[in-house]
Amino acid sequence: MKYVIILGDGMADEPLAELGGKTPLEYADIPNMDRIAREGRCGMLRTVPEGFDPGSDIANLSILGYDPRTTYTGRGPLEAASMGVTLQEGEFAYRCNLVTIRDGTIEDFNAGHISSTEGAELLRDLDAALDDIRFYPGVGYRNLMVVPGALGAETTPPHDIIGQPIGEFLPRGGDAGVLLDCMERAEEIFADHPVNRHRLEEGSLPATGIWPWSGGKKPSLAPFREKYGLSGGMISAVDLLRGIACLAGMEVIDVPGATGFLDTDYEAKARYAVEALDRLDFVYVHVEAPDEAGHMGSVEEKVRAIERLDEAIGIVLDRPDTTIAVLPDHPTPVRYKTHTMDPVPFALLGKGRDDVAAYSERDAAKGSFGLMQAPDFLTLLFS
Repeated sequence: MKYVIILGDGMADEPLAELGGKTPLEYADIPNMDRIAREGRCGMLRTVPEGFDPGSDIANLSILGYDPRTTYTGRGPLEAASMGVTLQEGEFAYRCNLVTIRDGTIEDFNAGHISSTEGAELLRDLDAALDDIRFYPGVGYRNLMVVPGALGAETTPPHDIIGQPIGEFLPRGGDAGVLLDCMERAEEIFADHPVNRHRLEEGSLPATGIWPWSGGKKPSLAPFREKYGLSGGMISAVDLLRGIACLAGMEVIDVPGATGFLDTDYEAKARYAVEALDRLDFVYVHVEAPDEAGHMGSVEEKVRAIERLDEAIGIVLDRPDTTIAVLPDHPTPVRYKTHTMDPVPFALLGKGRDDVAAYSERDAAKGSFGLMQAPDFLTLLFS
């Protein structure tokens, strides 16, 4: 038997007036997800333990069976692992967004979805201007900074405070002085940078600065194969998920055309997943697009991302002897433009049937699995 999780990041939502009181999942045309629910069993999954913020780091660690209460040290070090950055004793890795801040307010947490090439050029010049801090370009706006002799700091994800004044959300405690100095230097260097001049000429948002958040030291995860007795692989364009896979000893599967945004190649991810199952027992397919649409507050883009993901799922459904699960990691309601703590709906094909006829938040809540805790999910899947 082979196993696949297809995870639509942030796919769950709330009923929306503009969709006639339906959620995006209820409104979207998703025959393949509905088939998994109709021919399988459903339930709800609590992916974020009490006391944690509802981030993709916490939620995906939990779904993969790694209890964040004992394994989580911060998002930065997970992304560092994906980028091949080895943290030394006393070093903290912070996620470092390129952002657009105007009049003391975060206008965009991703600087108009700046390209990886442009981001690398900005960070190269910032890195050259600072002696002790190291910057590592990632994918688009998602980058990394490493602080030696770090103490940690209280930080806020920039996607949680879009349109809000930044004053009360600036880093506090521990490394705050270092982080604030870096933010100030970035603002100076980026102000008249050729990359930003070019973006303004094109009508794109400039990257006016950096926003460091979720720092931590290197975590320790039990190897996936030792934990479950199975080989595992990860398909994702996002450094966070790839980093978790690296630390767990899972195979990281590169997919051409995977972008971590709305224009990702959904079908290529599905094809590569099917091919990987010829050599692996389990593949985790992560698609970021619904989450990005939620952060944008775009109902239309969220529905479109869900429907495109559903089309790709049809490729995986054609593979015989495969147990398939579909779920989000957390809700990203378009009304809030950020993550929430609510449990998420899951459908599981290959573990019997119940009376659920479609895949959605309200339908899955009627499923025979009831409410489960995420760290138990893979044990159920592999049982």
